[in-house]
Amino acid sequence: MIRVLIADDQPLVRRGLALILGPDPEFEVVGEAEDGARAVALARELRPDVVVMDIRMPVLDGVEATAELAKTLPDVRVLALSTFDMDEYVVAALRAGAYGFLPKDVSPEELGAAVRTVHGGEAVVAPRLLTRLLTAYVRTPAPARPSAAAAAAAPPDMTRREREIWQLLATGLDNAEIAAELDISVSTVKNHITGIFGKLGVRDRAQAVIAAYESGLVEADCGSG
Repeated sequence: MIRVLIADDQPLVRRGLALILGPDPEFEVVGEAEDGARAVALARELRPDVVVMDIRMPVLDGVEATAELAKTLPDVRVLALSTFDMDEYVVAALRAGAYGFLPKDVSPEELGAAVRTVHGGEAVVAPRLLTRLLTAYVRTPAPARPSAAAAAAAPPDMTRREREIWQLLATGLDNAEIAAELDISVSTVKNHITGIFGKLGVRDRAQAVIAAYESGLVEADCGSG
């Protein structure tokens, strides 16, 4: 059973989320919090597996609460929700340590699936948000070989091959497409990506993309399209 804590400043939203998740035998809703500070306190007390966290809340907002949980209770997974699916909220939540970000208009089935996914340690971002994030922040295609600027942006212990793969990953290519671009095997790509995540100190592809544009490895798309 997946133990879930719900954090939202609107009582009706908290109750609605509890009514969606509660009847499913896979989930146990162990508590509800009306603000980020209360969410952190309850998480410390109840030790849920997953916190479904609203982003905009009083006292301590969802991003700050997520950062605190990532620092003090790293085994607790945060799934961020927001009515406002603006790109900066997605970025802030993922950088703070959230394992996923969904808009509040997702279906009950999508919500349940996302809770299961983050509980398993995988990232989940609504496709429309991730696609927009990539479109807004990443210029494609990136060069197949790293530039001097890219080399400077990477951690000093990152190899040239890892920088190449990081650039291609940041443009949205999957493992098979990266393998085809560099003429290497998919298993080799997977091994390099594991190393890249470790050297960047990130958990998943979404955070690696964010790290790429924040470091200047890839440039923001300033085109007219």
